[in-house]
Amino acid sequence: MKLSYRVEDGARLGALLWEFGPGWRMISSAMLGGGIGPREWVLNAQVVAGYARMDPVDHLASLGPRDGAGVGMMTAASVDRYVRAADGGVEAYATVGLRVPTWAAAPEGHVDPELAPMRVGTINLVVVLPVAMTDAALVNAVMTVTEAKTQALVETGFAGTGTASDAVCVAVRVAGEEEVFGGLGRSGGSGGSGRACGGAAGAEAWRPRHSK
Repeated sequence: MKLSYRVEDGARLGALLWEFGPGWRMISSAMLGGGIGPREWVLNAQVVAGYARMDPVDHLASLGPRDGAGVGMMTAASVDRYVRAADGGVEAYATVGLRVPTWAAAPEGHVDPELAPMRVGTINLVVVLPVAMTDAALVNAVMTVTEAKTQALVETGFAGTGTASDAVCVAVRVAGEEEVFGGLGRSGGSGGSGRACGGAAGAEAWRPRHSK
């Protein structure tokens, strides 16, 4: 994983780049390279608060490598504050912005805080597993990662399940016997995904200093 910086809109912005190369398959909710398929890199790019460009996919593509298909996500949080955790061969990386946490099932008529004047908010997660998985297991892994993120937020005392702009990417190997289950309770293979993700997304380090 590489950390780099660029100047854009008068601000110094960071970007994290994972260059996997061939032999990897990913599932992601990201705008660029989302869905399920072979991918060779993942980009987590910081953008300015109040980002208003109407071409985010093209923007992300211009920031990523020119070779191979990849996944691109963005956040207004400081990506150089990323957190890494590992468990059972699984690695998880998180960049966390929690100024505007919200609930996944907000009451009808509730004003979405993301529509208010923009503040830093977005939790981006990249999880790398050393195994191959079926499509169903990949979906299951995303469920596990998301549940672990929510658990980390609740345990830290944040009133929300995440933010309205969160993104996730799970990367697995192409070669090898495919695991058919990516959920909770596994002792090996994908078993550490929830624990690693929960450790990486642990929100205490991201709490604004004035609120501690």
